[in-house]
Amino acid sequence: MLEPLVNDLGQEHNVTESGMRKGKIQRRTRETDIVLEIALEGEGAAKIATGVGFMDHMLTLFAVHGFFDLMVSATGDIVVDDHHTVEDIGICLGQALKKSLGEMAGIQRYAHSYVPMDEALVRVCVDFSNRSYLHFNVALPDQKVGSFDTSLAKEFMRALVLHSGMTLHVDLLHGENTHHIIEAVFKALGRALAQAVQIDERLQGHLSSKGTL
Repeated sequence: MLEPLVNDLGQEHNVTESGMRKGKIQRRTRETDIVLEIALEGEGAAKIATGVGFMDHMLTLFAVHGFFDLMVSATGDIVVDDHHTVEDIGICLGQALKKSLGEMAGIQRYAHSYVPMDEALVRVCVDFSNRSYLHFNVALPDQKVGSFDTSLAKEFMRALVLHSGMTLHVDLLHGENTHHIIEAVFKALGRALAQAVQIDERLQGHLSSKGTL
């Protein structure tokens, strides 16, 4: 990865010479050790190793369906439970997205996606507004999918939102199978974010009547 460029306002942009927007975050605490890198103009390549099998699966779906190149290497205190690892991955992904977008100028900003997964149907709406807000209306029938605590799906989304500066609305329209529901959430998230971060050539600056976010 090339060193980040700096614009006239002194804000960091992770734009390579090829025009690819990238963000890399390294986070080490007493509970977790994480390296995460995302390329927005990717091909859906995922290299994920978090120690939490279900999370590996969900992050892979997110990358594939958003056409992001995503690398995540994480170790954590999963001997306690998966909470710290999942939450901190959300923090790192949010920070990497924010870093890759820089000033967020020129992006489409708004997007939504409906994704069915068999009997489940999920809607995700996103606004890269520089205002963090999460609406998560997803009733999960089961507390566990395998060994994964399903309540951590919301904890991941909360951390992602807080550290990316996005507004995110996630709604389960209908569904019965918990695995299908969470899978649809991550697929829809990938698709919505892919659209929201696209550059609109008609834009000069930000998509805002205020002129800034």
